Amino acid sequence: MPDSLLNQGLTLMLAGMGTVFVFLTVLVAAMTAMAMVLRRLQPAADESGPSEAEVAAIGAAIAMHKKR
Repeated sequence: MPDSLLNQGLTLMLAGMGTVFVFLTVLVAAMTAMAMVLRRLQPAADESGPSEAEVAAIGAAIAMHKKR
């Protein structure tokens, strides 16, 4: 006996949603793995902050902008 149209629709919907779910799960896993690899390969960032010359340049730029 052939499946009803409703059963065929539900089967197709479940197959499509399952495919999308698996694809997105693999995508998230791949992106997480790539981020971990890049974190290991990238040198540590310098956390010392801006130098005195940079702070002076930023202050001068702000003062010039406020004069306008």
